[in-house]
Amino acid sequence: MQTLAVIGAGAAGRSFALRCALAGLDVVLEDVMPERLRRAQDDYAALLSTGTGSLRLVTEVEDAVRTADAAIDFVPDELESKLEIFSLLDRMAPPKTILMTPTRVLSITDLASCTYRPGLCIGLRGSTLLEGPVAIIRGRLADPAAVDSVATLLRRLGTTVEIVEDREEPMLVKNLAMRNGAHH
Repeated sequence: MQTLAVIGAGAAGRSFALRCALAGLDVVLEDVMPERLRRAQDDYAALLSTGTGSLRLVTEVEDAVRTADAAIDFVPDELESKLEIFSLLDRMAPPKTILMTPTRVLSITDLASCTYRPGLCIGLRGSTLLEGPVAIIRGRLADPAAVDSVATLLRRLGTTVEIVEDREEPMLVKNLAMRNGAHH
C-alpha cells in the first residue's frame, strides 16, 4: 500500500493524512470545504517541502481515489453518511482499492454488502486511529490479504493493532430475516 486517499480534512482526517505522509505514503487529502483544505495546507507547509512522503489536496472524491491503493473516510459515524461515502468510493475508486472506515456503531458487513467489493471493506475501531490499540473489524466477506494490508499500514504508523470479527448482526440481514418471517 503506497497511495492513500483520505476523505475529510477535519481534525481527524488532517492528523491521519499527516501521519501517513510522514510515514512515507503518497496521500491525497479531499474535502468539499476549501477552508479545511487551506487549513491542512497551512498545517502541512513544512511537510510539503520534505521528501518523506507526499501530500496532495483536492476538492473532488474522484481526484482523491483515482490511483489509491486504499481510501479512508472521516465522515460522521451514521448509517446514511457512511452508505453515501462507501457508494461514492466504490463507484470512483479502482477495483483494487481497499475501503476503510472508522466506526464505533455500524456493521462493516452491512456497509460492505452495499458495494461491489465486499472483500475489500474494513472497519476500524479505537479512540483514535493514531494511538493504539485499534481494532480492525473484519466483515464476514473480508479478504485476508486486505485485512493484512490495513494491519501493515496501521503498524507502519506506530499503532497497536488487533484484528477482530464483525460481531454485529448486520441490519440488512436482520431486515431480510424479519421480512421472511424469521425472528431472533
